[in-house]
Amino acid sequence: MSSVTDRDGRFSPGYLALLPVLVGIFIAADDQTVIVTVLPQILLDLNVQVNELDRASWTLTGYLLGYVAAMPLIGRMSDVWGHRNLYIASMLLFMVGSVAAALTTSLNWFVFARVVQAVGAGALLPISIAIVADLFPPGKRGVPLGLIGASSEAGAVIGPLWGGLIGEIWGWPWVFWMNIPLGALVLIPLLALLPSSPRFPARIDYIGSVLLAAALCTITLALARVDSPDVLFLAYTLSAGITFILFIIRQGRADSPLLPLTMFRSRAFGAANGTHLLVGAALIIGMVTIPLMANTVLEKTALGGGLMLMRMTIAIPVGAVLGGLACQRMDARVPTVLGLLLIALGYGLMSSWGTGIADPVMTIHLGVTGLGFGFLIAPISLAAINSVSDELRGTASAVVTAMRVVGMTFGLAALTAWGTGRFEQLVVGLELPLALPGETAEQTQARVREFESALTDAGLSVFNDFFLIAMAVSLIAILPAIFMGLKQDVDCDSAAR
Repeated sequence: MSSVTDRDGRFSPGYLALLPVLVGIFIAADDQTVIVTVLPQILLDLNVQVNELDRASWTLTGYLLGYVAAMPLIGRMSDVWGHRNLYIASMLLFMVGSVAAALTTSLNWFVFARVVQAVGAGALLPISIAIVADLFPPGKRGVPLGLIGASSEAGAVIGPLWGGLIGEIWGWPWVFWMNIPLGALVLIPLLALLPSSPRFPARIDYIGSVLLAAALCTITLALARVDSPDVLFLAYTLSAGITFILFIIRQGRADSPLLPLTMFRSRAFGAANGTHLLVGAALIIGMVTIPLMANTVLEKTALGGGLMLMRMTIAIPVGAVLGGLACQRMDARVPTVLGLLLIALGYGLMSSWGTGIADPVMTIHLGVTGLGFGFLIAPISLAAINSVSDELRGTASAVVTAMRVVGMTFGLAALTAWGTGRFEQLVVGLELPLALPGETAEQTQARVREFESALTDAGLSVFNDFFLIAMAVSLIAILPAIFMGLKQDVDCDSAAR
């Protein structure tokens, strides 16, 4: 719908129509991370005991499962029923989940409510990417996609602060009640400003969607247990393999497959998904390692660890806008490779951190890494939606968005399994410095200091290795990214000219 843009693609009716879409993404992203600060109070009010923390983890795992499992189906439904219609439906579902969470009286009910929330929230981002393709011509999509990414990342950054503020003033249920008026503030202007999206009627492969959702759920559950493999780990892995094979068979036979195999014949589409998978793995390494390092070897408080991580995450929205601007002026590969190099540089610098790391050096290193992640958002999304036909934009957006979540899941599992083993290797031979007969208090204290120093060195070594691994993953991601901007698949600036 090029008519909604002006000659320069800026400050046009297209951007005005996109505004409520951006606000909706911000709200949904906020709710992904808002749980971090209010979860302790929720568990206390729901009488969840300390020895039941494995059940409490489902408040996070359940959200992840709901977020990723339904995304491909809703992306396909948005192509068939219209992106605008599915955006509205997803926002309403998110609001229903919010009400259920606010009214919860048990942990199981709360987990269910979070899954419902996640299905709605998870659909908003890929549908928004498809809406950009509805509103803007190919050469003008870079900046809007950058704004989409910036809104999502900014919401995730604000989430913990928002949750802490609302929870402190009114209590944790109001964190979820507030989504109702905020959702209404999104839907009312959206109905007035966003034009109807094109619809491409087709049968929806619900059988394929169930198989894919089952595969994604079971592989996620399997990876969550990879650090301590057991019978359930094997069962989940086997189930994931079987359901994924059945899904592939189904896609080859279905008249209207959920994920048409023709999409994956595009080099740009395959490259965008491969790049995003690796980006997700690199991102989760930083998201986990930075606060964990802060809370242990750097001896910071939980708040200090969060503020330390924010130095990276707050730079991502800035990078997203810059990446969108760059992508409207050059081939998609340029901002993608630049972003990956910035990530590798940032992680490489962080791999040399010691216990004395401080500002401004710390902030510079984290900021460089965050800018790199932001730079990738627009070109990867652009490569995905520009490399498929119009009737598959929502599907393509959902797949490439889900791929980052899958990459984060794989990265977290590998991080947990390898890190645990590596730390155990480094502390082999260390013994607790118990007081020995005839030893003075000073001698005992000296051995305690040596023991603590050895533990700190071991932890620091593991964290530094994590950063080096993330750097390597970022550099490897350049290989698929090279194929992401091939002229026959996607060219950021051809349409602009």
